[in-house]
Amino acid sequence: MNFDLVFKIAGIGILISVLNMVLKQAGKEEQAQLLTLGGVVVVLILVVQFIGQLFGLVKQVFNLY
Repeated sequence: MNFDLVFKIAGIGILISVLNMVLKQAGKEEQAQLLTLGGVVVVLILVVQFIGQLFGLVKQVFNLY
């Protein structure tokens, strides 16, 4: 199996959580919230691209053009 997407999402999550904690400790809660929102958007873009590839593969396998 290919776990690249899972590792990318996990890496982004870890990075965002660490940066979020640093920003909250510095008293910049608004920037931390925007950073978290940006991380969610990036992960959603990755997932949507993967779903698009999945649908393309299903169309190719079943000859649905």
